[in-house]
Amino acid sequence: MGRVTRKHSVLRTGSDGSRRIVDLLAVEEPLEVRLNGTSFSVTMRTPGDDIDLIHGLLHAEGVIAEVADIAGARYCDGAGPDGMNTYNVLDVALAPGVAPPEPGLQRNVLTSSACGVCGTTSIDQVVRDSRHDLDARVTFDQPLVAAAPDLLRERQKTFAKTGGLHAAGLLTAAGEMLCVREDVGRHNAVDKVIGWAVREGRLPLSQVLLAVSGRASFELTQKAVLAGIPMLVAVSAPSSLAVELADQAGLTLVGFVRGSSMNVYTHPGRVAGSGDPG
Repeated sequence: MGRVTRKHSVLRTGSDGSRRIVDLLAVEEPLEVRLNGTSFSVTMRTPGDDIDLIHGLLHAEGVIAEVADIAGARYCDGAGPDGMNTYNVLDVALAPGVAPPEPGLQRNVLTSSACGVCGTTSIDQVVRDSRHDLDARVTFDQPLVAAAPDLLRERQKTFAKTGGLHAAGLLTAAGEMLCVREDVGRHNAVDKVIGWAVREGRLPLSQVLLAVSGRASFELTQKAVLAGIPMLVAVSAPSSLAVELADQAGLTLVGFVRGSSMNVYTHPGRVAGSGDPG
């Protein structure tokens, strides 16, 4: 669609004076998702990889379990001020036998710090709804875990131009980055990589770690657990509820990965060579 970045004139000031320059902005636009013609959700996202995004979103919502649960998806006609299609409304046709959520039911992804749901209830719900057990035997070498943010950063092409996007990536124990997606929203970037895995028939993602460019929230941890991912690696801090969920679900949560140092908050046995003193 060619709408990932947009040019904008800005005034740059500093010790050498002021001047006008052209800056690249990361584009943020709404995407309305419809299920069988009925509006389901609206999310702010960076245009691109929308099909991956809706597969990941609907998987996190518990609407679909595999790619066969979606019969098709198409952009609806929607003219902007210039008369062109905005490509901001996506209608998803569910496969026969796949029921859309009942009207009025709360979306699962809203069970986060933004709402008043009890933390314990939220954790129990995620563990109960997960279709995949997390493999305790899977390990990742400590140097690879430490390198995950840099390996992710190497693939953040739009961030390099704008400095305004988050990223998520799926990394194997052999050091292969299977998929990287960028978005203005951390949760969207994760939905995009998990949605890619849904479309590729790779669930459960039991042999990879999920690397994210920001902090580890409850919502991102939830998405990892539901996809069967055994390890979540974040550049920044986790929230308390994210740690609680990871601990109960059996997920290894790693934060503050900077150079060779990191904090392993839960289930450190998956970080091979970490030298856990117990």
